[in-house]
Amino acid sequence: MKHLVLLGGGYGGMRLLKRLLNSPELPSDVQITLIDKQPYHCLKTEYYALAAGTISDHHIRVPFPEHPQLKIKYGIVTELDFNNKQVQLADDEPVAYDELIIGLGCEDKYHNVPGAKEYTLSIQSVDKSRETYQVLNNLPHNGVVGVVGAGLSGVELASELHESRSDLKIILFDRGPIILNGFKPRLSNYVQNWFIQHGVEVVNNSNITRVEKNVLYNHDTAIECDAIVWTAGIQPNKLVRDLDVEKDPQGRVKLTKYHHLPDNEDVYVVGDCASMPFSPSAQLAEEQAEQISDILLKKWKNQPMPELEEIKLKGVMGSLGKKSGFGTMGGASLIGRVPRLLKSGILWLYKYQN
Repeated sequence: MKHLVLLGGGYGGMRLLKRLLNSPELPSDVQITLIDKQPYHCLKTEYYALAAGTISDHHIRVPFPEHPQLKIKYGIVTELDFNNKQVQLADDEPVAYDELIIGLGCEDKYHNVPGAKEYTLSIQSVDKSRETYQVLNNLPHNGVVGVVGAGLSGVELASELHESRSDLKIILFDRGPIILNGFKPRLSNYVQNWFIQHGVEVVNNSNITRVEKNVLYNHDTAIECDAIVWTAGIQPNKLVRDLDVEKDPQGRVKLTKYHHLPDNEDVYVVGDCASMPFSPSAQLAEEQAEQISDILLKKWKNQPMPELEEIKLKGVMGSLGKKSGFGTMGGASLIGRVPRLLKSGILWLYKYQN
C-alpha cells in the first residue's frame, strides 16, 4: 500500500481530496490519511462574519468526505520528520507516510509590534473567531472597536461589524493612503467612501507602534478602544516556519514547479505555507491542489509528469455587509450589489459541490 498523508483540511486539502477520491485513476493500493484538529472543514473566508455575529458556526462548516480509501485522524501536528518519513502528533503515535502534503495554513503576523499578540483579537482560526465574537458581542453601547489592517479581511470585518452592531464606533486603521491601495482607484474610492457614508472612521497612513490593554498607539498617539482586532498580515504556521528548508522573505517554503521540496520529491506544500507568485488565498490553494493531484496520479502510475499550465487566478470578491461588495474579474473592477451577489453564489456553489 502507498500512504499519502495530508496535513490540514483547508481549501487546498479539500480540493485535493475531491480530485483524488473522485478520480477513476486513483490506484486501489493508495491509502489517504487526512490529519486535522477540527472534525470538519471551515470556510475561512467567512470567519469575519462569524466574528461579527452575522452568521453562526454551522454556516461555515463543510463535512469531510467519506471514502473507503480515506482515513481521518484528529490531532495537532507537533513535528515533521522527513528523514524517517513520519508525522508526530501531540499525545499520539507517529504517522508514517510515503508522500506528504503540508497544508497547515497561516497565523497572524504582528510585525514585531509590542503588545499586538497579547492585547488584540484575531480571526485567523475558527476558535479565535468565536472568541472575537464573544468579546465584540458583549461590548457596551457606543463601545469603540479598532480594526488594525485594511486588507480584504479588515475591510470585510469592519463592514460586517457595522451591520451587526451599528451602535459601535468602528475605527479602521490603514497603512496606505487609501483603502485597498493595490486595487484600481475606482474600486478603492468606492470602498473608502462606503465606510465614510456609513459612519466608520478610516485612518489612512497609519502606523501602529505598540498595543496595550484597550489602547493602541498610532504614530505613538494613544487611542483608547474597548476591543482591538488584528488583521494586519499573515505568516505560515509556526511548524512550517521552523522547518530547516529554503524559504522566501515571507517565511513561505520555496518549491519546484511540481510543488514539492527541491531536495525531497515526496513532500509537497499547498496553500498559505507555499511560496507562490501570488498572495495567499483560497483560490490559489485550490489551483495548486488541482496540479498536485494531477502530479500524484501520474506518479503513482509511473507515468511522465504532466505539463503544468501557469496558474491564473480568476479574480477577487469582497463584501461590504450583506448588500454591497467589490471585486475584480478579468481585469475589470466590480462595485455595488453585483459582486456581493457573485460572492454569495460562489460560496453557495462551494458548499453544494463539497
